[in-house]
Amino acid sequence: MARIENHKYSIEEAFRECFYIVPDYQREYVWTDKEVNQLLEDINEQIGNGHVREYFIGTILVSPTSQKNHYEVIDGQQRLTTFFLLLCALKHMFRGETQQQTISGLISTSYTDNSGETRTNLKLEPRYENAGEVIAKLVELDANPQAVRAGIQAAGIPSFGSLENLVSAYSTIYRYLKDNYDDTSTLKKYWGYLANNVVFIQISTDVSSALKIFETINERGVGLNPMDLLKNLLFTQVPQAQFTQLKDEWKKITSPLEKEKEKPLRFLRYFLMANYVIDNDRSDAVVREDEIYDWFVNKDNAALCDYRNKPFEFVRKIIRNVDSYISFGNGLGNDGKPNIPMDSLKRLAGGAFSLHYVLLLAAAPLPKPLFDHFVAQLESFLFYYIFTKTPTKDLERNFSLWADELRIIAGKSDPAEQRAALNAFVTNRFQSNMEAKSQELSDALKRLTLHTMQQYRTRYLLARLTQHVEMAFNGIKSPGSLGSFAGLEIEHILPNTPTAELSNQWAADNSQALYDDYKNRLGNLTLLEKPINIVAGNDFYSEKRPEYCKSGNYLTRSLVELTKVGQNSSVSRINEKLKAFPVWNAISIDDRHDMLIKLAKDVWRTAPLES
Repeated sequence: MARIENHKYSIEEAFRECFYIVPDYQREYVWTDKEVNQLLEDINEQIGNGHVREYFIGTILVSPTSQKNHYEVIDGQQRLTTFFLLLCALKHMFRGETQQQTISGLISTSYTDNSGETRTNLKLEPRYENAGEVIAKLVELDANPQAVRAGIQAAGIPSFGSLENLVSAYSTIYRYLKDNYDDTSTLKKYWGYLANNVVFIQISTDVSSALKIFETINERGVGLNPMDLLKNLLFTQVPQAQFTQLKDEWKKITSPLEKEKEKPLRFLRYFLMANYVIDNDRSDAVVREDEIYDWFVNKDNAALCDYRNKPFEFVRKIIRNVDSYISFGNGLGNDGKPNIPMDSLKRLAGGAFSLHYVLLLAAAPLPKPLFDHFVAQLESFLFYYIFTKTPTKDLERNFSLWADELRIIAGKSDPAEQRAALNAFVTNRFQSNMEAKSQELSDALKRLTLHTMQQYRTRYLLARLTQHVEMAFNGIKSPGSLGSFAGLEIEHILPNTPTAELSNQWAADNSQALYDDYKNRLGNLTLLEKPINIVAGNDFYSEKRPEYCKSGNYLTRSLVELTKVGQNSSVSRINEKLKAFPVWNAISIDDRHDMLIKLAKDVWRTAPLES
């Protein structure tokens, strides 16, 4: 059994006797002003109480290296790094005082290495991306925060993420000391308490044992989120010689999520529900964020993931899902290329809805034609749920269970069987639910105004309707990009800001209809090119009609007149679903509103994938 040593250190003892190395596989410095200030306030409160009791800040978990008194930090680096920055600030503020020399020895010192050479090292050495350069430059400059920041920038050292956190933490500490200990006598009192009375227990053992202790300490996520805990869990499965390799692979998970500002825990939830059968005591097939780590360490789930026997294969599976997750969020297909169905789905979902990623991740292995078809059907299904404002919790369980079905479909090797299974899925899961919500959708759309739904979704609705009519008018079967339609302006046919004359005329002709009510109804909205919209302005409908005739989209032109082109032509067929309006009043707006609702049922529907 590995030897475990415990030692109680004060801050001065720890930094005098130990060299701390933060290995590159550990979590980077993530503390913000909030956590730094809280630590400083806690210490300040102890001093203010007027007693000299020890202030215990918890345990620090380390693993000794081959070099005497050098330790890799397994748990506690946020606190140790903050105290190191505190020492740096104190050293600068004690300039000219004897304390400066003492503290300087706690920041860096010389030692004799195994080959007998004398070396000078910092007492804290972070080895993750550029952090060592930031810390070394900060110590070298020995200056106020403004000068430190300028010096780091002048040296060309990157400043982002955790590196920016280090510089910000130094600034926070420096300001705090200036605000609360603005003369030498009070600063000495502060230093005396910090050096001798702030203590922690240092637990030292080999790396493997330390990682297992770390897991036990944090098994309920105390201080760490499930992504950090999962990372540590995986490190316990590989020999130390593979730590750097695993760290590099792990970066392929976290870096893309950070770059796109995606929430790691949301991704992990969707990853689990998309890739595994979820069995829990609630029988709802859902994993909540606070349950993620517990799910991973469950014996049955660990066997399901097989990360203990094949940690690198498991990590690469997560990487593939991250790549797909990011691609889908950017409107790309399962081949990572621009994708018309996915772009349209993105315009509907926006940033407010993301649960559908569970289904997309599960369906990602499908061949591209099947995947694209699935995305188009999913868009229709989600339109019903989003525009009826159905709570997401009603979908969570279904999506998790449906993902299980999609994985089976994606795993089929026979193309005809796979296509038939996908068509059956769309019929049984999407179409049946849409039929059940058909009346609810009609009622929701009847109540729809410009302000009852996010404007980007109202624009999406109008764009899809306009595109559908344009395709029907030209006899086109497959939709192109929605971008050209979504870029048009939303036109109030009954002007948004009418003239007094127009308002009075409306009131006289529509005594039972409030102008401000009708102007924002769906039936009163259309899409129009900006130059035409400018000319149309806030005029009467009779004056706008000639401008509408100039529009490039038929849904807007048809307000004025339906184009006559033969019998049973693509134009005549779409004309059966449209209507021209010689006058524009409350009845016209109601009629057009009903017309658009019926048209919506044609746009957002499911269809089988033909062979």
